[in-house]
Amino acid sequence: MATDAAASPASAGCSAMKAEFTGHAEYLNALNDKRERLVKASRDVTMNSKKVIFQVHRISKNNKEEVLSKAENDLAAVVNQYIGKLVKELQGTDFWKLRRAYTPGVQEYIEAATFCRFCKTGTLLGLAEINDSLLALSDKSIEPLQINVLDYLLGVADLSGELMRLAIGRISDGEVEYAKNICAFVRDIYRELTLLVPLMDDNNEMKKKMEVMLQSVVKIENEFFKMHKCLNLKFK
Repeated sequence: MATDAAASPASAGCSAMKAEFTGHAEYLNALNDKRERLVKASRDVTMNSKKVIFQVHRISKNNKEEVLSKAENDLAAVVNQYIGKLVKELQGTDFWKLRRAYTPGVQEYIEAATFCRFCKTGTLLGLAEINDSLLALSDKSIEPLQINVLDYLLGVADLSGELMRLAIGRISDGEVEYAKNICAFVRDIYRELTLLVPLMDDNNEMKKKMEVMLQSVVKIENEFFKMHKCLNLKFK
């Protein structure tokens, strides 16, 4: 009897411990499943955002409205169909805990959205406006997904590469003034980010992107230099 009495508390303790770790296992399994769904959704956002960027690169002085109208419709589809999946998975949760699973897609979307806005108005699409556009996708009773400052800035940094390609294409097509505006815009972004990066805690990725951004500025300026050199040789 004494042995049975002694075994009973030990058995209860074992059951409590098992229940404790079972709960942790279930939580981690659910978190891993969510992470896998986010990785897939992020890939879908990336792929379809790239299609929007390719569409915008078809722009010329003769088809600007047509190209941008289609690009904006495609971008809206990315938001509703693919960003919407991220929102449903992440609303009401700790966004930063799973950030690495979805940040590639978010950055690509930022790049596509800011590229469209620049080509339409010559201005930079702000983070507040982007986050406001996502509110309609969220359940009003739950904390909504909001894109964080770091992912926004990383996406804007990637924008410089697309603008560099656009500027070089415009120079080739004789749209020199437009290319000058693009170059000035990229310089301004680079200057502003140069002031921000030292203030960022996790800035290794941004430092790499800043190096690429500087290369983009230099490539645009080199195209202008080659153009002026060719013009000088032509009229000598």
